[in-house]
Amino acid sequence: MPSTNLGALELTILLSVARLGDDAYGLAVRRDVAARTSRDYSVGAVYTTLERLETKAFVISHMAEPLSTRGGRSRRQFKITAAGQRALRQAERVAKSVWAGVGSFLNPETA
Repeated sequence: MPSTNLGALELTILLSVARLGDDAYGLAVRRDVAARTSRDYSVGAVYTTLERLETKAFVISHMAEPLSTRGGRSRRQFKITAAGQRALRQAERVAKSVWAGVGSFLNPETA
């Protein structure tokens, strides 16, 4: 059975798929992730992560209708699943738990 844990890049890409909705295809996900993280991941890293998320059943994909702007080629579209939504909620709960009580110790002058 595949792991249900999310790595950092998996979480970032899964959030991007959720945010982009019907516009979630490889290049759009890559651009969204780069804009939000200030890091330019390779196309291979993005697609490998999307495939891993699909193996974990957190996303599903399908080929969209061919586009004339792409010379008649199709795009592989991604959509978050119910399991992916649950994984995001769990990741959010874990992050909140880990961050609980830290805010008062952070000094904005040294950050």
